[in-house]
Amino acid sequence: MIRLSAFRWVPPFVQGLVRDLRVRWALEEAGLPYEERLVGRDDVSTAAYRALQPFGQVPAIETGDLKLFESGAIVMYIAENSQALMPSDTNGRARTNAWIIAALNSVEPHVQHLTELDLFFAKEEWAKARRPVALQMAQNRLAVLETWLGDREYLEDRFTAADLMMTTVLRNLRHTNIIAERPVLDAYQRRCESRPAFKKALADHLKPFEKGAP
Repeated sequence: MIRLSAFRWVPPFVQGLVRDLRVRWALEEAGLPYEERLVGRDDVSTAAYRALQPFGQVPAIETGDLKLFESGAIVMYIAENSQALMPSDTNGRARTNAWIIAALNSVEPHVQHLTELDLFFAKEEWAKARRPVALQMAQNRLAVLETWLGDREYLEDRFTAADLMMTTVLRNLRHTNIIAERPVLDAYQRRCESRPAFKKALADHLKPFEKGAP
């Protein structure tokens, strides 16, 4: 049984964005059962947890003798063992991995920077000054992604782990109308989020937060 670490509680503005959602979604798409290991601020600073996740973050998984951290690495591990998330042919697998890495390296840093300015530093003058450049950088990457998608439904010829990863990156902009103003990306995100596996993963991700702050 896979054991997944996730936060016991986070503030409302990041609920639905924490990266254990990516792993939950991948596990649901792959049809793999798992159990939660809910952690709090005190837990992630312990030596035992740092042996599992050196940076004290989530998610991390334990399965058999494997301990694995970083959401991208975990999703790729799950995908490598699931044709629901990864093509069986060598070239298809390589392209899927390329798009997973693109989501994490080419798109997410710019999206995340803009999101952090908006959600954590909005009242700071230096953040207000920096935002126009951050916005333009994010828009540039989104324009490239939109051009690639064109009239495609997914990044490749069917839904893969790459679409899962890219969708979770785009979700970070939910506090803005940036995606809504790009019809191709808006339709793409909605298409991916309409999948039953995503809906189940999101519900399970949010459930621990219903009790409120610990």
